[in-house]
Amino acid sequence: MLQINNLYKNYGKFKAVKNLSLHIPKGDLFGFVGPNGAGKTTTIRIMCGLMLPSAGSVTINGVDALTHQKEIKRQIGYVPDFFGVYDNLKVREYMDFYGSMYRMGSREIQKLSDDLLELVNLSDKKEVFVDTLSRGMKQRLCVARALLHNPALLVLDEPNSGLDPRARVEMKELLLNLRGMGKTIVISSHILSELSEMCNSIGIMDHGTLVASGRIEDVMDSVFGNDQLIITLEEGRDTAVRIANEHAGVKVASVGEQELKLTHSLTKQEIAGMIGEMIAAGVLVTGFHKQEGSLETLFMRVTENEEQKGGTENAVKSSH
Repeated sequence: MLQINNLYKNYGKFKAVKNLSLHIPKGDLFGFVGPNGAGKTTTIRIMCGLMLPSAGSVTINGVDALTHQKEIKRQIGYVPDFFGVYDNLKVREYMDFYGSMYRMGSREIQKLSDDLLELVNLSDKKEVFVDTLSRGMKQRLCVARALLHNPALLVLDEPNSGLDPRARVEMKELLLNLRGMGKTIVISSHILSELSEMCNSIGIMDHGTLVASGRIEDVMDSVFGNDQLIITLEEGRDTAVRIANEHAGVKVASVGEQELKLTHSLTKQEIAGMIGEMIAAGVLVTGFHKQEGSLETLFMRVTENEEQKGGTENAVKSSH
């Protein structure tokens, strides 16, 4: 669906985007994350035909976004973080206006507008003036407008910026609904917990470089591995540490009052054997489980790695 190859954007000597390559398959809900100034918005603007790159290529649904900018605008529905509204326009008139920009007939606009306003739960607001809507309603209206021409790709830049908790939940439900309908979506956001609940793939940028990308579970495994183990216990901490250290391939990462964190290369049978040794030695083990990484810890890990490497490009990357 979306293919970006060797993308650069330079402002004089400053490189806002450095050698970015990315593939997003059809039907993915892709989360684009990174600190302020990482290059996300620049990449999105190039993707949407709003800015030309210094080098590289962007293809959307088989169309070259850099040489066919008029056609690419039919392939993309774009929802910016803040969008302008027009004074004295009602919701219905707002949809009519944008439909006419795509040279759609009035009957087609009316039918699609009705369907989309129902999708975004604004059917009862058709005769309400746009500038009187709440910010959450305006954002949902902007999504409806962006879908009016049935784009192949929906791109949202910080759609939850400034929304209250209820409006964020409504936006999340809308995007999950669209994903269930097979729509390909790219969403840029700083709210990592919400992205982890919606997205099936992610890309993390830092200092203009894509430092991690791919299916969330694949990126998690590439960074954290399958070798994180937490053992909870009531008694015998020192004995448990000793036994763990006696096993080749096991490293004690941290020791708490009632918890050991281990990294290991053991099989399930070997883990069971080690836990059995601890119990036989008098350690009161109350449980053990694989440590699950979160999107927040993943983000901190890969951006910290990039800082430590002085901005080395492609510190971590796993492709689709």
